[in-house]
Amino acid sequence: MNVADAIRGRLVVSCQAQDRSPFTDTGHMMAMAAAAVLGGAAGLRGQGVAHVRGMVDLGVPVVGLVKRSTPGSPVYITPGEADVTALTRAGAQIVAADATGRPRPGGEKLADLVAAAHTGGALFMADVDTLDAALAAVDAGADLVGTTLSGYTAGPVPDGPDVALVGRLSRHCPVPVIAEGRYRTRTQVSAAFDEGAWAVVVGTAISDPVNTTRRFAQACPHPRLDS
Repeated sequence: MNVADAIRGRLVVSCQAQDRSPFTDTGHMMAMAAAAVLGGAAGLRGQGVAHVRGMVDLGVPVVGLVKRSTPGSPVYITPGEADVTALTRAGAQIVAADATGRPRPGGEKLADLVAAAHTGGALFMADVDTLDAALAAVDAGADLVGTTLSGYTAGPVPDGPDVALVGRLSRHCPVPVIAEGRYRTRTQVSAAFDEGAWAVVVGTAISDPVNTTRRFAQACPHPRLDS
């Protein structure tokens, strides 16, 4: 079974942490990732070389990425070819990167990142925001496309996932479509599979207790002022 088949029809849990979270510590993050696997996650999505290296030892496919700001470019998720190479060396079986068509630092092209992933023995997942971006990523050699960045490149961020985009990508892209971005309920996950998703990634609702707690706290009459 190849790595894409291993997650087909199943859940991938994104285990990432914000700067103030105690889960930025690698040991704590590995405990979170292990809990996700025990709960039935067929794969993990991790940020940063150290976390990816640890997740690989848990025995499920790992989607690796690097979040890094670079001057002069809005691209934040795996901006450069060197990031891809570092992730494949850490053991990521799939490398995810921003494929929205926005300019990359240093003028690098998406095809360069795809080639680096393949050279390192990994598949390439294109994190996109539109159908046009997904089709361009497929032309550049992407093995999977994800709706990860829908809602994050223009205007206010919606509250719910873009299930409709999952359907459009599934109908028009010849590669597996990964539903990702603001999935918080079982109903939303089921809807994504009904629209043709190959797999669904859930992050904050499972693996970010800081933001999950904040959502509940903000519904209280007297939330903490620093929340």
